[in-house]
Amino acid sequence: MSIESHRAPFPRHRLGGWLPADRQRLIKWTRGLVKKVNDDPQPLNDALQQFKAFIEGDPTVRQLFTLMFEQVPAIPPYNQDPTGKPEIRNYDEMLAVFNLLMTQGPHWIYNTEGQKGLIGFPINAVLDWPMGTVAGYAAFLRPDINAQFKDVLDAWAKYLASPDSASVLSSDLEGWFCPEALNVMAEVASEADPSHPVTFEEAFVCDPSKPAYGYTSWDDFFTRIFREGRRPVEYPEESIVIANACESTPYRIARNVKAMDKFWIKEQPYSLKDMLGGSELTDQFVDGTVYQAFLSALSYHRWHSPVTGRVEKIMQLPGSYYAENYWEGFANPNVSVGPDPAAPNNSQGYICAIATRVAVFIQADDPTIGLMAFLAVGMAEVSSCEVFVKEGATLKKGDDLGTFHFGGSTHCLIFRPEVNVKFTPQEPFKQINVPVRSAIGFVVKPE
Repeated sequence: MSIESHRAPFPRHRLGGWLPADRQRLIKWTRGLVKKVNDDPQPLNDALQQFKAFIEGDPTVRQLFTLMFEQVPAIPPYNQDPTGKPEIRNYDEMLAVFNLLMTQGPHWIYNTEGQKGLIGFPINAVLDWPMGTVAGYAAFLRPDINAQFKDVLDAWAKYLASPDSASVLSSDLEGWFCPEALNVMAEVASEADPSHPVTFEEAFVCDPSKPAYGYTSWDDFFTRIFREGRRPVEYPEESIVIANACESTPYRIARNVKAMDKFWIKEQPYSLKDMLGGSELTDQFVDGTVYQAFLSALSYHRWHSPVTGRVEKIMQLPGSYYAENYWEGFANPNVSVGPDPAAPNNSQGYICAIATRVAVFIQADDPTIGLMAFLAVGMAEVSSCEVFVKEGATLKKGDDLGTFHFGGSTHCLIFRPEVNVKFTPQEPFKQINVPVRSAIGFVVKPE
């Protein structure tokens, strides 16, 4: 089977808009960032000093972090990678750039070409090509390296939840409340009903009369909520109707999913025991159905219950942050396709088994559905999964489940094999956000 044929059902674009379609905008912005680091070197913060000591204290790790930069080809377009010029070609420069990024929030990229633009994953942009190398593939799967990244991202998360991070929530050309950014976010919010477009302030709880529209931090802005009535639960009393758990774009529907599969191969099949962390509940879902959808960087990042029922079990599953499927990196034999330019976007299925994630098992009141699972999957910087509910809690369809911090990534709904779900979204999927809490399918009851 050729690369093109196996990829045919899956979208090959910058999923969720976390990096801008206009690559030159990203290069221009990050080139200024690299220049600033070189012109004004600063001591590394505590988390990065610890990371540097870890790299240099383990010869194998030092090899991996050296080789992952050396293995990036020194030819176009990789010598003009997402970090711009001068290129980041060693881990010392990588850490210096991280040090600066951790003092600011993600920026909007101003442009006049009508393209959506933002630096949604600034750290990810630095690692985009290195993670596609053989050394990067090996490094980003190691638990000890991911533990170091967790410390770094936790430190950055504290800044993003502080008032200082609201500096990017301005009306400046690279601020999130410039006219262009407001218009684009309003367009995404209006995709649910294009015939009745809304403004940002009509869609989300905010106060335009206050600085930063009343948001106290970057995290406060990115976990914003819709105004009352903006996303009602569709068919709230119909127990067989499945509500959309996240404002998201459908990615894949898979049936007859195996307990264990080779999720690391090109096709990225689902592997339930890996996805669900080896839970004893996994066997109930073997040969069942997985519905996966990804979240937009410009939209809404909270999760809602797809059914009415009871929370049976919650599992916080630690994992990777910057790992991508091997065949989406430089190992890709198809030169015309090449490595994923916004990795790990094209590894959506793969990361369900290895990324930092949360599984919430819900026993639906309707016995036709029974036990189901919601899986929130972090990606890159977007890996802080906060659950609002506790085990034993009762839920109504559409109730809050939790949120991603610093945006959103991808999620899955997992059903038992006895549950015949007829989904409304059908391949080929339209690349628009399906409204959260809208009906995405219904269960056909057995005769």
